[in-house]
Amino acid sequence: MYNFVKRMREKYKKLNTFKMSVWKCCELLNEVVDDSDPDLDETQIEHLLQTAESIRKDYPSEDWLHLTAQIHDLGKYFKDKLNYNNPSYNTKCGIYSQGCGLETVTMSWRHEDYMYLVAKENGATLPQAGSFIIRYHSFYPLHKEGTYKHLMNKEDEDNLMWLQNIQSI
Repeated sequence: MYNFVKRMREKYKKLNTFKMSVWKCCELLNEVVDDSDPDLDETQIEHLLQTAESIRKDYPSEDWLHLTAQIHDLGKYFKDKLNYNNPSYNTKCGIYSQGCGLETVTMSWRHEDYMYLVAKENGATLPQAGSFIIRYHSFYPLHKEGTYKHLMNKEDEDNLMWLQNIQSI
């Protein structure tokens, strides 16, 4: 799995497969049914708009957080992903060390990782917490169950608060 994820990141990190506006990408989400997202009873675009509006009301001076809420799921239309369990990674830390930081952890390729790379490679000026929210907002075992915290570093712990604030809305 690690090699697959690495190849996918390298392929799509180039961001040369297509171009579209943010709004066009939002519109494409209405064609996506995400059965893996337990929080959704509305269309994907409604979810983005409602999340952004709720965040704007709760955090009116944090414009970076409004933008993060608006774009957090835009990588969902990416369909070439693979998820499976590899028994060689099924120990508490796997190939990682305690406190290594989530940035060093290779996770299965998913829409969040794609959107994170789009923002990063295009020089998005979101603070680190915004990037963290985009990358880990569907990592429910972390922010709902508290698992994998043993891999977090101090920066991850600080950013987790923002992610949990968004998830509670």
